[in-house]
Amino acid sequence: MRILLTNDDGVNAPGLKVLEKIAREFSDDIWIVAPAEENSGAGHSLTLTRPVRIRQHGHQHFSVTGTPTDSVMMALGVVMKDAKPDVILSGVNRGANLGDDITYSGTVSAAMEGALAGVRAIAMSQVYGKEGMGDAVPFSAAEAWGAKVLAPLLETPFVPRTLTNINFPAIAPDAVKGIHVVRQGFHDYSRGSIVKGTDPRGYDYYWFGLHGVEHTSGHDTDLEVVDDGFISVTPLQLDLTHRESLEVMRAAYS
Repeated sequence: MRILLTNDDGVNAPGLKVLEKIAREFSDDIWIVAPAEENSGAGHSLTLTRPVRIRQHGHQHFSVTGTPTDSVMMALGVVMKDAKPDVILSGVNRGANLGDDITYSGTVSAAMEGALAGVRAIAMSQVYGKEGMGDAVPFSAAEAWGAKVLAPLLETPFVPRTLTNINFPAIAPDAVKGIHVVRQGFHDYSRGSIVKGTDPRGYDYYWFGLHGVEHTSGHDTDLEVVDDGFISVTPLQLDLTHRESLEVMRAAYS
């Protein structure tokens, strides 16, 4: 099995090393093509206004001066043009990619790009418990459970134009309660935050806060099961069509 690894935290991110360790439980044919720098929140963006460059760091190990989407495109179109991967793994992201946050996620978007190319693609993220942890974020849950979560997925039939999103809870491995396959949740963004500051010259600037936001009170989505101490596994599709609205809109134009 040939496996491509990528991420949005950058080629030197601790989570990518964790992902490589997980991947080597399934194969020795591992390729790494990841952004040269962190691209968290890049979503499914593609670099169009400047050239993209590739740098080799070792055997089957490359960085790309662009986004996660760029990295997958360069992997499939240049680096691995004659040796296409069987599986693309993206992550392990430092931080959650849950609910509608997946639309911002470079980690999930790298997997989306793989799905668009017809390759089985899986995004993996490690939730962490508090802000300001930097590189101290523990990946122990992902490291201990990663292969256990992946093994069944790699045996299931691949459905074209779909991908899988996995999140590991911010707890010790022996405290993880198990694995739940659940739907995507939705945050209440009225509780989001924008943090204002002032630079040394007196001009205002803003950070989008990473504070927790309210979410649905049920326990059948990725948001809730991770809070409950389970690993969430969510199948996603690239078709965004709202089918229930098709006939209503067609009627409106008839």
